[in-house]
Amino acid sequence: MTVKTEAAKGTLTYSKMRGMVAILIAFMKQRRMGLNDFIQKIANNSYACKHPEVQSILKISQPQEPELMNANPSPPPSPSQQINLGPSSNPHAKPSDFHFLKVIGKGSFGKVLLARHKAEEAFYAVKVLQKKAILKKKEEKHIMSERNVLLKNVKHPFLVGLHFSFQTADKLYFVLDYINGGELFYHLQRERCFLEPRARFYAAEIASALGYLHSLNIVYRDLKPENILLDSQGHIVLTDFGLCKENIEHNGTTSTFCGTPEYLAPEVLHKQPYDRTVDWWCLGAVLYEMLYGLPPFYSRNTAEMYDNILNKPLQLKPNITNSARHLLECLLQKDRTKRLGAKDDFMEIKNHVFFSLINWDDLINKKITPPFNPNVSGPNDLRHFDPEFTEEPVPNSIGRSPDSILLTASVKEAAEAFLGFSYAPPMDSFL
Repeated sequence: MTVKTEAAKGTLTYSKMRGMVAILIAFMKQRRMGLNDFIQKIANNSYACKHPEVQSILKISQPQEPELMNANPSPPPSPSQQINLGPSSNPHAKPSDFHFLKVIGKGSFGKVLLARHKAEEAFYAVKVLQKKAILKKKEEKHIMSERNVLLKNVKHPFLVGLHFSFQTADKLYFVLDYINGGELFYHLQRERCFLEPRARFYAAEIASALGYLHSLNIVYRDLKPENILLDSQGHIVLTDFGLCKENIEHNGTTSTFCGTPEYLAPEVLHKQPYDRTVDWWCLGAVLYEMLYGLPPFYSRNTAEMYDNILNKPLQLKPNITNSARHLLECLLQKDRTKRLGAKDDFMEIKNHVFFSLINWDDLINKKITPPFNPNVSGPNDLRHFDPEFTEEPVPNSIGRSPDSILLTASVKEAAEAFLGFSYAPPMDSFL
C-alpha cells in the first residue's frame, strides 16, 4: 500500500507508516519512565553512550544541588537521622479511614488511588509512597519539597490542592483533590494534536499556574502533559510537585540536573546554572506538542534528541498562525537570557499577542468556557484514566497500617526519617 502525499512530493509506503507508528509507541512507553530510570536505560546502550553529549550528561545522572557540588563531600545521611519539619497537625489520620477503590496512577515510589473517606463520604486522590523506595534513592528532599509546595498552594484554581497528609511506619499519604478529566497526555494520545484555540486556552491556564508558583519563588521544573490534568469541566490542574525548587528569587539560579528527557532545556543539558525561565522553555515544548503531536526536538535516539535540543534550529510547519510561531520561537529560545520571560517573567507571556484573545481576569475566575468538556458523570467515572492503571488490583497493604505489628529495622528507620510529614490545615480553612 502506498499513500501519495503531494506536500512532500513523494510517497508514504506501508513500511514507513509502520515505522511512524513504532516511533509513537516507543515515545509513549518512554514517557512513563522517570528520568533516573531513563538514564539507567541509556547508560546500558553502547551506541548512545558513545555520543559525547550523552557521556557528559551521564556523569551527572544523580541530581546534585549547587551548594553541594563545590563543597567537600560528606557521607550520605543515615536513614535513621530525623528530618523534623515541625509538629504533626493531623496525628490521628490513618489508612483505615478510607475505602481505596481504584489505582489511577503510578510513579517511581508508589501509586495514586481513588479513595472515599468513610466518615466524610468525600472522594480524594490519595498518593501513597513507599518510604523504603524513597530512602533507597535518597529522594527524601524531593518528597518534602512536594509537601512544602502543596502547603503553599492556598487558593490557585489551576494547581492541585492538598487536604491533609499523614504517615504510617512504612508509607507516606498525600490526600489530594480528586481530578478525573484525564491527563493532557491521555487526550493528546487519543487526538494526536489540538486546534490552536484549544491549545491557547490550555497554555494560558498553565502559564497562570506557573506564574503563581514563580511569585512564591518556586520553579516547577517538570512541566509535561503527564503532569497536567483536566478537571471535570475541562480546566487545567497542574500536579506532581516533586521536582519543584523552592526559594529561587527573581534572578536566582540552581544547577540540579532533573526533569524529563524530552523537555530538558539546553542550559540544563549544558550543566549551567538555570533560573525560572526553564519553566517557560517547558511551556513552549508543551505548546509545540499540543499543536504538532510530538515535542519539538524529539527523536527515538536519545543522543540525537539531546543534540537536537542543544544545536538544532527550531523547525515550524506553516499550519499555525504567525502569533503562535512567534510565541514558540520566543519560548524555545536556546539562550535563556533572550527567552520570553527572562526580564519580566509571567507578564511577558501574558502580554504576548498569541494571548491577546484571553481575558486573564475571566481566566483566573474560570469564567471562560473550556473548549473541551470531559463529560464525566461523577467520581466513579474513570473513562479518562488509562486502563493500564485502573485495571490493576488495589494492593491490600495500601489500607493497612503496620503500626500494630513487629517492625523490621529498615521500617523503623524509614518511620524516623519522615517525622513531621503529617499535615492538616487549620479548621477555619474549611469554613
